[in-house]
Amino acid sequence: MTQMIRFFLNGHRQDVQIRPDTTVLEWLRGEARLKGTKEGCAEGDCGACSVLIGTDRDAIAQADTAAGEPQSDHADGAFRYRAVNSCILTMGQLDGKALVTVEGLKTSQLHPVQAAMAENGSSQCGFCTPGIVMSLSGLAADCASTGAKADDQLIHDTLAGNLCRCTGYRPIVEAARKVVAQGGAVVAAPESDALKNIRPQSGFSYGGSTYHQPQTLKELLELRTQYPQSLLLAGGTDLGVALADYHGDWDEVISTAHVRELREIREDATSFRFGAAVTWAEVLATIGNYYPSLTVLLRRFGSVQIRNQGTIGGNIGTASPIGDGAPALIGLGALIELAGMEGSRTLPLEDFFLDYRKTELRAGEVIASVTLPKLTPDQDYRVYKISKRYDQDISTVCGAFRVTQENGIVTDARIAFGGMAAIPKRVQSAEQALMGKALNEAAVAACAQAIAVELAPLSDWRGSAEYRLMVAQNLVERLRHDLAGEVVEVMAL
Repeated sequence: MTQMIRFFLNGHRQDVQIRPDTTVLEWLRGEARLKGTKEGCAEGDCGACSVLIGTDRDAIAQADTAAGEPQSDHADGAFRYRAVNSCILTMGQLDGKALVTVEGLKTSQLHPVQAAMAENGSSQCGFCTPGIVMSLSGLAADCASTGAKADDQLIHDTLAGNLCRCTGYRPIVEAARKVVAQGGAVVAAPESDALKNIRPQSGFSYGGSTYHQPQTLKELLELRTQYPQSLLLAGGTDLGVALADYHGDWDEVISTAHVRELREIREDATSFRFGAAVTWAEVLATIGNYYPSLTVLLRRFGSVQIRNQGTIGGNIGTASPIGDGAPALIGLGALIELAGMEGSRTLPLEDFFLDYRKTELRAGEVIASVTLPKLTPDQDYRVYKISKRYDQDISTVCGAFRVTQENGIVTDARIAFGGMAAIPKRVQSAEQALMGKALNEAAVAACAQAIAVELAPLSDWRGSAEYRLMVAQNLVERLRHDLAGEVVEVMAL
């Protein structure tokens, strides 16, 4: 097993000998002496540490082939770039990829984003501006490579993970509009003659930290059996927060990022199936507006930087009681596949969560995939996130509803809530309260009463138990108005 992590930095090959659980931000500002990338929150929230990660085009093509996506949709360039937070990204996760920092954007002249922000006065104190530049550069590179057009919604979504607005939001957006309209914005590319030598390695070890990168599910399960106490790393957007805060080291890591089966996306007439290592950005791109309400939630699901790195399996596997993915998918009727050396098993997602941070996973098992059923013509699905801030905030209550109606009568219902207790919960008594009835005030009142009996919300700084219960009940009333076609303002409460 090698001691070297191999990647490209601003177009130049790097062979770095360092503990693989070192954060990228620590290495950049320390050994690499690249101070343009700043440390703000060290939790993946503020965006000051944003960098671009380029994925090899061949790897993307393989993933696209597995997903049934035409390879021609991607760029002519060798790498496709995405913005991520370097404060919660480890050096091990760079292996076989290309890293671009704000220093790598400027060559003989300013990058178009840098020039636009300088010209219209949208640059700020210098602490958060580099992160904003990197986020917008990622957007520009993606638009240039795919031919996509960025409207104001996409620009605002791109900037949601960069929290500083010292000079005001308007000039930053105007700079983004200008760059996207110009097109052709690119970033530093690795030397083409070295591409053949930069592929993910099977593993590396240095300084007491070992990092495994299995390529197949079989290899992953064998490593899981051999190293039962190892840390299983997906995107690391949750686990990386504790690492960045120096809460402990990762001495033995098994990464799921390159496991082919866990990177697959499949769609058929009845469902979407996502491998556990598929990122939320890829989920969002796949479902498009098929589930409009879920799409809105996912755009509030962390920032672009988080969605580019965080995975659907990792979000479920951490079993966080405040994660928005689980209640949303439980309400939709999602299934989860667990794989072990003896085979795989599939169960409803709501049965996966047993207690606080305790799940149905057995020793040696991993999450293999998550399947989302498609809606039938007589079904409606809504998910509502109630939080103190619209973007980038933890839910006080997240409620998900799938209702099947025939001639105005509810024939089936699924109701799930998250953010309220130790685990996300499906409320079957509330579902039964709607069955066989028209979705009217009386049915809503019966459903709300069932919620009050079955749920026992907690109290914390986000809201009291009484408030949470009231919100959960009121969301059923909101659902009634929503499905009736009445205008319901979407806002944070």
